[in-house]
Parts: sequence; C-alpha cells; structure tokens
Amino acid sequence: MARIVWAEPALQDLEQIADYIALDHPPAAKKLVKRVFKEVEMLRTFPEMGAVPHDLPDSRYRHLVINPLRVFYRVSGNTVFIVYVMRSERLLQLGDLESRDK
Repeated sequence: MARIVWAEPALQDLEQIADYIALDHPPAAKKLVKRVFKEVEMLRTFPEMGAVPHDLPDSRYRHLVINPLRVFYRVSGNTVFIVYVMRSERLLQLGDLESRDK
C-alpha cells in the first residue's frame, strides 16, 4: 500500500479553489474537498490509476480528473506525491508542476 504525501502548495491550491467556490455555495466547496480527498485516497491501493496528462505525454506526472479539478501527482517508490491542484479549464504548463514539486 502506497503512502500519500501532499505538498503544501497543492493543499494551498485546493484551499484557494474551495474558498472561491464557497463565496457562492459553501456546501459545494465542502463537498468538493471531501470528494478530492476520497479519490486521492484510492491512490494508496492503485497509485498508477491516474492517466498521464495528454498535455504532458512524456512527463513523470499523472493526474486525476475530479471535475472541475485536475490533481497532479507523481509516484516514487512506495510514495505518491500530490504536487498540484488546478481548475480543469486552465492551461497546464510543465513549469507549474515542477515549481511545486520540490
């Protein structure tokens, strides 16, 4: 079973997105955060379940699409590092991931 490690910037990403959603609909924000943590927990058992991002086909990163979000992670040994959370309609840049994966 893999260990899940959230990078602090990824937690901040999720928090900022939830805060924005909560401005109009606090229950929806809370529900989204719970759903993200629930789906990320599945990576403990299935760390390779996320797809390689189509916009980064040769990278070491994978992602889960949890509408309206993309959760990016990488697997190293028996550890899954959650490195970046973004709104799915935004364009991804490799630098966004690498700057947060330290």
